[in-house]
Amino acid sequence: MDYALKTQDAGGKRETLVSAIRALGPLLAGERANISIALVCVIATSAANLLSPVLIARVIDTAIAHANYGALLRYAGLLAAVYVVSLGTSYLQTLRTGTVGRNVLFRLRNQLFTHLSDLPIAFFAQNRAGDLISRVNSDTDRINQFFSQALMQTFGNLFLVMGAGIMLLSLNWRMGLLAMVPALGMLVITRALSPWLKRTNRASLDSLGALSGDISESLANFQVIVAFNRVDYLREKFSAANARNYRAAVKAGVSSGLFTPLYTLAGSTGSILVLGLGVWLIGRHELTVGLLIGYLLYVTAFYNPLRQLATVWSSLQMAMAALDRVSEVLNLKTDLVRLPDAGGRGPQALLAFEDVGFSYPGGKQVLTKVSFALDPGRTYALVGPTGGGKTTTAMLMARLYDPSQGRVYLDGRDIRSFTAAERADKIGFILQEPFLFSGTVRDNIVYGHGELGGLSDEALGERIVAQGLEGFVARFHEGLATPIKNGGEGLSLGQKQLVAFLRAVLREPEILILDEATANIDTVTEQLLEEVLDKLPRATTKVIIAHRLNTIRNADDIFFVGGGGLTEAGSMEHAMDMLLNGDRDT
Repeated sequence: MDYALKTQDAGGKRETLVSAIRALGPLLAGERANISIALVCVIATSAANLLSPVLIARVIDTAIAHANYGALLRYAGLLAAVYVVSLGTSYLQTLRTGTVGRNVLFRLRNQLFTHLSDLPIAFFAQNRAGDLISRVNSDTDRINQFFSQALMQTFGNLFLVMGAGIMLLSLNWRMGLLAMVPALGMLVITRALSPWLKRTNRASLDSLGALSGDISESLANFQVIVAFNRVDYLREKFSAANARNYRAAVKAGVSSGLFTPLYTLAGSTGSILVLGLGVWLIGRHELTVGLLIGYLLYVTAFYNPLRQLATVWSSLQMAMAALDRVSEVLNLKTDLVRLPDAGGRGPQALLAFEDVGFSYPGGKQVLTKVSFALDPGRTYALVGPTGGGKTTTAMLMARLYDPSQGRVYLDGRDIRSFTAAERADKIGFILQEPFLFSGTVRDNIVYGHGELGGLSDEALGERIVAQGLEGFVARFHEGLATPIKNGGEGLSLGQKQLVAFLRAVLREPEILILDEATANIDTVTEQLLEEVLDKLPRATTKVIIAHRLNTIRNADDIFFVGGGGLTEAGSMEHAMDMLLNGDRDT
């Protein structure tokens, strides 16, 4: 299955405010109380703002025009009360919307990371870690910013626009229509430019993800870069990626900032039109000065929210672009689904392949109709040319991938009918480069094992002694409490592999797969690790992928993997002949 995430334009379809908010709506589950309180505060704040121009017009036409200072003081007190109410409701709204944004961010990141952990290894092989980190961190934060800052502002501004529009039309319908003409023109422009706005924002987020991917990849391989003295290449690569991100960010900034000056121009145009008509009406004694000033305040109250909505619209388009990127991950479904146990028995073997074929997405066929069986307690070696399919075969054994054709059986059952926990208990996997988590040696050897993880230090120590592994633990200067930082910094490769081996041996799996697990260590350490393997129960089946002759010489059976097939090699000499011929063919 192709799990490659898209990084091209996803902003071609036209978004409306209603459709955009509807798409973001599911993220608000459980926030009804906070949103309700925030909405009440928005309405109260907007009503207070709409009441102010009427009061100011009355002050001018009554109190000031007739030098009635008592009325002036009363109106001033009333205006002060309105402003205090607006201040309080605005502050409470900010608190509630901030809570909504934080809750949405917390749940969305949890949901996204949990979903990522359920996706198969093929997904991570096809996507860069840096881009995934950008989606988990930056993209979710863009969505949070919309909910915590822009959502209630959107509703408040819409309420203000509608209220101011009603007041404009009710006070003088001719002046109201004239004031709204520029707004209608801006509505047409906004609808026309919205797809472009979302497209540029999506491109900016994609370029940021690509930049994060370049940084993550470069830092992860920094030792190699320094060893080959190619820091200059690293700098050039980063500079190019940073330049691409800069250009995309500039385009997004230009598109996002375009609406604010346009709406400012529309508001100024509306005020000029109203002022011209108002002066003419005053000359005809059809309008008072106070009412004209109040009317101009309503024009401002109409266009200021529109100008803010233009900024909010840009924020909404950025949030929608971010949601597209997050949704691409959330909409992916793993193809490693568990099937119900049909009850039928497969081959009578510990593990068996039956006409298995496999190919990677967009790649050539790696295996074709491969069939073999593994019996308990035996040691099997897989040899073959580089790229011949040895590691792929091992991954199919552990169900890190599913075959494209055929079936894999474990204990006579389709391996797809086992839960992940059951499969992990039965099959252990040791890689060539072990990954260690920050913590201690104890944390790493009990990782993923519920029973061992629940043991006290004393009980775990007794378990280690019972399996004869205490001598290997003693090779760490603080035993089980030896700290491990940054994936094993400060430990030798042999010590890292020793932790990985102890982790596998303590589980006592039925099948242990070693994929070039001793390729990069010295002979003395390799002998030490072989001693660790000797502590496994006799019934444990070992599958070894290795190029060293001494590693596979004692194998009970040797299989040659190459050319899309798997062939039993027989003797060591025959296996070497097949390996040499296979290398020539490749």
